[in-house]
Amino acid sequence: MTDNTLLTVQTLLKCDLARAWSAYTDPQAIVQWNFAAPEWHCPRADNDLRVGGMLRTRMEAKDGSMGFDFEGTYTEVVPLQRLAYALGEDRLVLAVFSDSDGQTQLTVSFTPDGSFPADYQIEGWQAILNNYKAFAEGPTGT
Repeated sequence: MTDNTLLTVQTLLKCDLARAWSAYTDPQAIVQWNFAAPEWHCPRADNDLRVGGMLRTRMEAKDGSMGFDFEGTYTEVVPLQRLAYALGEDRLVLAVFSDSDGQTQLTVSFTPDGSFPADYQIEGWQAILNNYKAFAEGPTGT
């Protein structure tokens, strides 16, 4: 069982909500940014963006030495505003998109997994969010 306290990471993107949303939800975009360290990558992503739909990604070391699947079931989908999904029965993720003078504020809150210290989890999720920001603001950010 995990702690019910949510941990939070956030970023301010220099792009509008439509571009930020697309970069966050399009499987072809997700594989470009969904990893916490340069030695890792995301070789595949599937995203059925509807309540009851599944988000599935694969994260693995580029050298093939380790990897894991990440899966969540959407409980809320409000285009350009909010995504909520469950990771199993006792963990939640909430992503909130908001306009900030033509830029996009993205705040992601998540239930920690209980296996690793909170600071470690925040660091990993923030690193992924930083990759997402760089992709979304870049020339191919969808």
